[in-house]
Amino acid sequence: MSDLRTHLIRRITAGGPITLAEYMSDCLLHPEHGYYATRDPLGAAGDFITAPEISQMFGELIGLCLAQSWLDQGAPSPFVLAETGPGRGTLMADLLRATQKVPGFHEAMQIQLIERSEPLKVQQRTTLNRENITWQDDLSTLPDLPLFLVANEFFDALPIRQFQRDGKGWRERQVGVHEAGLAFRLSGPVAPIELKHRVEDTRSGDIVEICPSGVLMAEEIGRHIATRGGTALIVDYGDWRSQGDTFQALAAHASVDPLARPGQADLTAHVDFEALAHATPSCHSRLTPQGVFLERLGITTRAQALAKNLSGEALQNHIAAHRRLTHSAEMGTLFKVLAFYPDGATPPPGLEP
Repeated sequence: MSDLRTHLIRRITAGGPITLAEYMSDCLLHPEHGYYATRDPLGAAGDFITAPEISQMFGELIGLCLAQSWLDQGAPSPFVLAETGPGRGTLMADLLRATQKVPGFHEAMQIQLIERSEPLKVQQRTTLNRENITWQDDLSTLPDLPLFLVANEFFDALPIRQFQRDGKGWRERQVGVHEAGLAFRLSGPVAPIELKHRVEDTRSGDIVEICPSGVLMAEEIGRHIATRGGTALIVDYGDWRSQGDTFQALAAHASVDPLARPGQADLTAHVDFEALAHATPSCHSRLTPQGVFLERLGITTRAQALAKNLSGEALQNHIAAHRRLTHSAEMGTLFKVLAFYPDGATPPPGLEP
């Protein structure tokens, strides 16, 4: 039995069932046994792979999109260039390389990475190899400057709570102990204010997820942009409105029981983009599939240019990466893009108001 599983069983036995959000927080962020505190989860040797690790084109186009938005807003100087959950630093490295020739962009930027994982911070320092980077634990300490931010596969890892419709009310899905192991259970009747509007589109037995920390973070990012200027690009898997049980665990690129290996598997859930859009005080774009967004930014043209210098297996891998990022049967439709931007500004390239 893992140390974290023992800790959780003891905690629940002493204090009663915990919310799914509490379970996720312990599993992912426990300072000694949490998933992100103990490993680099990315890549072929890890548990999952993200778009920046699939192809350099993703980070390049994100960078040029943010740079054009910066130009459209008058090229403010100085400004904050930030990434939440920057993984190994691959996206930021590709972004910086692609924007080197944008006049004034690098001279004006202050790079801020929002990261709590010590193993990943070490990897980011190695990947980026730059001195002008500041690491922050959260958004609250960002400088009082225009903010140009990317959050790629970040909101899906924030802790969620699940509620199951019960007649005209709700019961919360919690984590308890059964026969010396962890098990799901339902609470007594509850009336979460966040779900008052969901009685209209759900039936008894349906599950709805909420992400309180994601809503608060969207509000914080949006408030910063609404008052100081900037743009935020949120790229993640999910849909406009939460519906159904999307809580999942991944280990070695395969789905596993989310209660079986606490602290040893990645835990995520689909993002409710409607909740993020409603939370921001700034303007927000129309929710757009990742494939459509990348095609509007010119990924096929970029792919063709890179392909000229490739052959054999490298060329086949490049073609497969383009398909994986854009095709509807791969990441192209499941993943979506939502942008925040100030009132009076235009949406960033590739997106519509």
